[in-house]
Parts: sequence; C-alpha cells; structure tokens
Amino acid sequence: MAGNAASIRINGTAVEPPDDPRVSLLDLLRERLELHGTKKGCDQGACGACTVLVDGERIVSCLALAVQYTGRDVVTIEGLAGEHGLHPLQQAFIEHDGFQCGYCTPGQICSAVGMAAELERGVPSYATGDLSTRKIAPSHDELRERMSGNLCRCGAHNGIVAAITETYAKEDR
Repeated sequence: MAGNAASIRINGTAVEPPDDPRVSLLDLLRERLELHGTKKGCDQGACGACTVLVDGERIVSCLALAVQYTGRDVVTIEGLAGEHGLHPLQQAFIEHDGFQCGYCTPGQICSAVGMAAELERGVPSYATGDLSTRKIAPSHDELRERMSGNLCRCGAHNGIVAAITETYAKEDR
C-alpha cells in the first residue's frame, strides 16, 4: 500500500486528505471519491448508515473529520469483498434476506465485521454477563446489543441478526 503518512489508505489505496479540514470522512468517501456504498443517513451519528472500519474498528464516518485519519486504513463496504468474491457476511446477508431497501446494509455489514473483532478481543458490552472472559460468545442478546447503533427502518432486522449469527456464532468461541 503505497502512500505517505499524510495520506489516508482507503480500501488499500493512498488518498490525499482534503484541503478543507472541515470535510467529514463520509463526504470525502461519497462526494470526492465516489464511493457511494457508505450511506448518509442522519448525518448526526445516530443511525449507523455511514459506518466504516478504521484500522479494523467501526466508526460512524459522518462525525469523523477526514484529516483525522491520515496514516490510517479505512475500509468501506466496497473494500470488504476480496479477489475471490463477497465477504462471507455479505453473502450471508443475501442468503438470509438481511436487507429490504438496502440503505442500511453497508453500515450494518461494516459494523458487524467490527463487532466480530470486538468479540475476539474480549471487549464487553452492556449485555456481556461475564466481564472476566477473554472471548465473548456472540449470543442473541449480545449481537442485538452490539448492533443497536445501526438502525433498519424497513424491518429486515431478523434477517440481519440471522446473517451475523451464521457468520460469526461458531461453537469454538
């Protein structure tokens, strides 16, 4: 991944930050780089439609200034798919009908990928029963709590939870 410390790596490509330090990461992605998968929902950080991954952690890009992410790796929904096809969670969303209108889907998927990394690291949530455990099982309540910041207004929530459960709820946790 070429680029200097003053660039932002977006889906593996070095991108110069905007000259205007007030530009949000969301606006950089959508308006300047034409990466339209990341959606602008509330523009207040409340709906999760703009969720992307920064160094593997989920953030709402509407509240992030692009210049804050120089030297960091940003992955959008477009960057999740690999050379061999869709990310397993993207495929599970299709199989479980985890979307209706599809507007929230990119944010839901990016958030769930970040959430899975949190579970692996043992980061507790409000629903975590045992705070001393190193690996947290992705139970039904745990998944719903961790995904509560991503809203689906058209009613695909059950399919979303089913897709996440199939992808990340393995017996070896």
